Amino acid sequence: MNLADLRIFVSAARRPSLGAVAQEMHLTPSAVSKALRRLEDSLGKSLFDRSGKQLALNDSGRFLLSRAQTLLALADQARSDLLGEQAAVDCRVGGPAILLWRHGKALADALRSYPDASIRMQAMFEDEALAALARGDVNAAIVTGEVTEGRGEHWSDEWIATPLGGVVQHLVAGRSHPLVQALAGSRAPAAPAAAVLHATSAQVLECDFACPSRSLFCGVQRGSRSDGWRDDQFPRKIRYWTDDLQLLLVLVKSGAALAYLPDFALDDPALVRIQVSDCAFVCSEQVALVWNRARAPGWLRTLAGLM
Repeated sequence: MNLADLRIFVSAARRPSLGAVAQEMHLTPSAVSKALRRLEDSLGKSLFDRSGKQLALNDSGRFLLSRAQTLLALADQARSDLLGEQAAVDCRVGGPAILLWRHGKALADALRSYPDASIRMQAMFEDEALAALARGDVNAAIVTGEVTEGRGEHWSDEWIATPLGGVVQHLVAGRSHPLVQALAGSRAPAAPAAAVLHATSAQVLECDFACPSRSLFCGVQRGSRSDGWRDDQFPRKIRYWTDDLQLLLVLVKSGAALAYLPDFALDDPALVRIQVSDCAFVCSEQVALVWNRARAPGWLRTLAGLM
């Protein structure tokens, strides 16, 4: 039993076919098949139920999987700690696209001292990100406090949640939006990015809104409640529905609609915050980086400490 064969086995445990494993591992299907047979021969046990080129873990395979993941994590940890900043780091972080947008630059900055580091930011909803962390597909997950406090089905006692601060939702508009023009007048084109315009709920609710149909964090279908706006108190005219964050931003920047978006969206100079003077509610979320402290190499501990 060797580490190379174990890596192929772990890939095969979560891929539907030899071809998919070969593509991920940059091997031929024949090489993958031989590695799996070699591993089974060394253990004296079949690890898969095979149907043509399809693979399905059997009881022995499921027994080996978690131990194989632990062995590979320990080997990667030892290699990385031995080489220090010269290690060829492959950092994989999963989380909602909207949180990767917020923390992507901080991830890159945290590993800047590792010249051979690569960072893969994989967009996925929160439960999927924690499931990927449990499988070893990612090194860390970025999720909201609702998930870390709830300790869902994928949670492990080996994990630690490093706080990354909070996210507050704001009403946002493009600079060309008619409401922005009316509120700012001649100041609108030159207004600084940090400027806040003030409006009443009556003015705001006359405008069209853009909204996702699913939560941008957990992916649950919530309709008009997906962005945190209190439609029970301030019912909006939602003209545009899209779960594509980039399309949502295009609609807002073009002046077609208002949207309720996280505060960091206002880093974009094409967007303006509108404060609703007679609206008291605030929607906020705490965010955390979740990682496995028992298996973390030095670079991951460095990353968590600098985020």
